[in-house]
Amino acid sequence: RHGVYTVAPAARGASSQRKLVPYPTKTKLDSSFTTVAEILQRNGYKTAQIGKWHLGNKSSDASNQGFDTSIGGFKGGHPPTYFSPYRIPGFEDGEAGEYLTDRLTDEALSFIEDYADRPFFLYLSHYAVHTPLEAKEEDEEGFSNKVTKDQQDNTTYAAMIKSVDRSLSDLVAKLDELELSEQTLLIFYSDNGGLGSVTSNKPLRGEKGMLYEGGIRVPMFWHWPEKINSQTKCDVPVIGIDLFPTLMAVTGINEPDLLLDGKDLTPLLFESGKLESRSLYWHFPAYLQGLKNTKYPNELVRGWRAVPSGAIRKGDWKLIEDFETGELSLFNVTQDISEKVNLALKNPEKLYELMRDLKSWRKEVNAPVPSKLNSAYFE
Repeated sequence: RHGVYTVAPAARGASSQRKLVPYPTKTKLDSSFTTVAEILQRNGYKTAQIGKWHLGNKSSDASNQGFDTSIGGFKGGHPPTYFSPYRIPGFEDGEAGEYLTDRLTDEALSFIEDYADRPFFLYLSHYAVHTPLEAKEEDEEGFSNKVTKDQQDNTTYAAMIKSVDRSLSDLVAKLDELELSEQTLLIFYSDNGGLGSVTSNKPLRGEKGMLYEGGIRVPMFWHWPEKINSQTKCDVPVIGIDLFPTLMAVTGINEPDLLLDGKDLTPLLFESGKLESRSLYWHFPAYLQGLKNTKYPNELVRGWRAVPSGAIRKGDWKLIEDFETGELSLFNVTQDISEKVNLALKNPEKLYELMRDLKSWRKEVNAPVPSKLNSAYFE
């Protein structure tokens, strides 16, 4: 709906290899769209965005979309470096050698302390784990003698994950110290699967940027003492757009005119009911070049990590449509989590059902499908 389809530019890789002209992507969220931060802000919450923003030219763009505090964000999707001086526009450097993940955590802890006596919403989006791969030496030391398993062999990558783990531990400790834990919902969520050049997503197929499960199935957990039972696991598929309506539900805020595509997850979180059956959708009208040193060379689509394509998940079934060729891939991801067996020819009824739903959804949300041929491809 908002036209932000991918990380710009949409026309990545060699033009001579792109059969279609990809649909342009926006790089900034239009002010006509209401963010969750805007709603919480006008309902008495102090709001902060700390870390990666990647949705406009500068960090102050976040201030125009509901955030009272905006620290460390800019138009880039990754920092020039993880060590100070950071060279992030508008972000004050720390002492030489200061580590970015630790610094952003300290900024988050300060925000929590400043507003411990009133409702607050903290959106802490660490740049880690993302290139450039850089970690603190002391964090890497603990992994140097580890036995590698399933292509998990990058000590720097592991050390960067450790820094995020430490950040989360510090946040929880601060909430405990301020006696806020039982009043605070904590959501941990990753935006995409691991990068194939540095890590493995096995048994999932593929990597970051792909519509296979290795690209879109990610970690998520919710923590709220006395509200959400600990040590519980839910296997109902959910998606990022579910966060908005769920936060509206837990805060008791009613916005009847707000158009939200996600679903309120509180019946699952509080084990008070079930979600209505529904489909999940992905849309990628662009190109993403492959990596030469990927651990997933066989998963590349004609040399690409992603070509213009779309996907739907409905129950146990998942369909991927290749807009370049029209090829359809149908998987039962419950029985075949690694998406090894394409059942498109064996199950035409399910194929038709999912294809019909996918086309209907694209029409409903006005999702563009590239159709213009790229002349450079045919030269």
